[in-house]
Amino acid sequence: MHISTPDLCDEYGDAVQVVEPIFTHYGPIRRFGGEVVTVKCFEDNSKVAELVATEGKGRVLVVDGGGSPRRSLLGDMLVAKAVSNAWAGIVIYGYIRDVEDIAEMDMGVMALGTIPRKTEKRGEGQINIPLQFAGVTINPGDYLYADGTGVIVAKESLVASS
Repeated sequence: MHISTPDLCDEYGDAVQVVEPIFTHYGPIRRFGGEVVTVKCFEDNSKVAELVATEGKGRVLVVDGGGSPRRSLLGDMLVAKAVSNAWAGIVIYGYIRDVEDIAEMDMGVMALGTIPRKTEKRGEGQINIPLQFAGVTINPGDYLYADGTGVIVAKESLVASS
């Protein structure tokens, strides 16, 4: 999939939301996009683990972890599951770990930063609810596109699948 967020912004104007530039790429795939599946959780990645174990079908998992720097919401084992289940990418409004290993996995991964501490598994979190962070609202079923320039969100698909 060829993605250019500047070109999509030029073509679709106000039909796209531009996410504030707070995310860093950690996966080697720097251009990714797809239909959004959302998770809201705080310092517990149980729902993230649950979703990456399902068939991704080229979708993008967007996780609102409240921006907490105290616990990692994603590591190499979960990214490996996401790769094997055909997820297109993962965007974490929070922190991740195992970045050297993630950098070698065939996945687009973006997060606020890194922290080595894992989460406690309490089974908490919500799946497929609207999320608000980084100046945008992201709904389940929206489409997220990311590249080296930034991240945008649209209500419908803007890029043909390859």
